Amino acid sequence: MKGAGWKAGGHVSLPRLAATHGFVLLLLPIPGLHLWHLWVQGLAGVLVLAAVVFALAWWVSKNRAERLQDELQQAQEEARAREKERDLAQGELLLRLDQERELNQQKMQLQAQLADYEKYAALAQMALGAAHEINNPLLGILSHLELELKTADTEAHSEIEQCIESAKRIAATTRGLLNYTRPDPMRVSRIQLGRLVAELLGFLQHQPMLRALRVENRVTSELPAIHADSQQLSQVLMNVLLNAAEATPAGGSIVVEAEHLPASESAEIRVIDSGAGIPADILPHVFEPFFTTKHGKGTGLGLSISQAYVRSHGGEIRLQSQEGAGTTVRITLPLRRQPESGVEEEKSEVVV
Repeated sequence: MKGAGWKAGGHVSLPRLAATHGFVLLLLPIPGLHLWHLWVQGLAGVLVLAAVVFALAWWVSKNRAERLQDELQQAQEEARAREKERDLAQGELLLRLDQERELNQQKMQLQAQLADYEKYAALAQMALGAAHEINNPLLGILSHLELELKTADTEAHSEIEQCIESAKRIAATTRGLLNYTRPDPMRVSRIQLGRLVAELLGFLQHQPMLRALRVENRVTSELPAIHADSQQLSQVLMNVLLNAAEATPAGGSIVVEAEHLPASESAEIRVIDSGAGIPADILPHVFEPFFTTKHGKGTGLGLSISQAYVRSHGGEIRLQSQEGAGTTVRITLPLRRQPESGVEEEKSEVVV
């Protein structure tokens, strides 16, 4: 039985074969074709096969590339998430380190303050006992020297005066000890800083050490009033001004300034001199009791007592100085103190 694509004489009908078998014509040998036709047929088959393989390979590669792209994107997202977590962990670690460093600093400051308080407490007890023991016989010595001075001849007169001056220095030292260890109760009143500074400078302008200096008052009357003990505040400013005058050579200047600090509801008083300044190795010790560079003149208690007075008001006193460039004393006081036991509140306004 002959196939449907063959004629009776065994010849091939190419159009009919192509219509029924499609591209298989390129892969099967066709009777009646020459050898070169077979070669072309084989080459075409190889090309078709290569195209199919290439298309299959491209499809596989595309799918694989898409899968790799998805995996890469997922890996990048995970990497970004881990990097964010790492940054957060590092930030938290740095924050904790800063907090720990700040706590250590506060701990060291509190330990230093505690050591100072213990030292001052022991010193206060010793000084209080010594002051009482010294004061009583000293009064008798001074009274006897003053009587001797009235009847002394010219030769002994100067020696007795020197003894009286020395005894008065001892009395001033013991009085400073008593003020430092057992200050009087605070009498808080409403104070205008401008008037207080003006009257204090008017009182001090006749002092010999201030006559050769230029003293300038820049404290204005617009500053808000503060609540403080006027006697203690006057004593603090007087100690600071006298120290500035002693450190400033003739022709120098002393400037008193003040300003309101709204952020902390406080007032800052500044005393600026053009004196010799304080060496860096001495500056940390200026508030220590009995520390003085004025050998034979000062007691070393002026700044210590001033610091105690300022701190009792809830304020702070600081020194900024450079050798050869003068000194600036900053006194910061709250505008209004918190009420405490043992503090008398006066309603009237007191200036000096």
